[in-house]
Amino acid sequence: MYLQLSDEELVGLLKVDDHLALENLFNRYYKSLCQLSAVYTKDFEIAEEVVANMFMKLWDTRNDLNLQNVKGYLSVSIRNASINQLQRKKLVVEPIDEVAHQLSNIADELTPLNIITGRESYNRILKLIDTLPTSQREVLLMSHVDNLSKHEIAAILDISVRTVETTLYQSVKKLRLLLKDSYNSAASN
Repeated sequence: MYLQLSDEELVGLLKVDDHLALENLFNRYYKSLCQLSAVYTKDFEIAEEVVANMFMKLWDTRNDLNLQNVKGYLSVSIRNASINQLQRKKLVVEPIDEVAHQLSNIADELTPLNIITGRESYNRILKLIDTLPTSQREVLLMSHVDNLSKHEIAAILDISVRTVETTLYQSVKKLRLLLKDSYNSAASN
């Protein structure tokens, strides 16, 4: 029954203390919200913690909720919580036995070369995205990481759909140029 309900109907059920409504919202958005948070925190474990905390806060404030766009609200909440987490984050040095334990859990098919190459590519792309102007970076992440529609992005950012389209086009175009330049400079070295 819950799977067919809209986000807004699930929020209505939250207000009457329905735990299954929260569980369904959680299952519906957990993965994409973790991915969005990880873009900001650059750490999937921290991203999972940020998302879990946000859902606990959602439950705690369920009686005060008045949401028109649940997906947009969750996305903006995660973005803000992730940025706040970065500001609070302190460098933690892990004990060597913990690092060794984590390394022993890496799958056999991941060779050191694959891990390093993938991590370098991922980090290079994130650094390039970080160089985009704030509005372009924000629209790009909302569109391609959180899979929000142009209309949802426009509603969240309080801008026109045409502005979203233009900003998205400009950000993708600029990112392609940055990637091309980055690739060319890496190849020449």
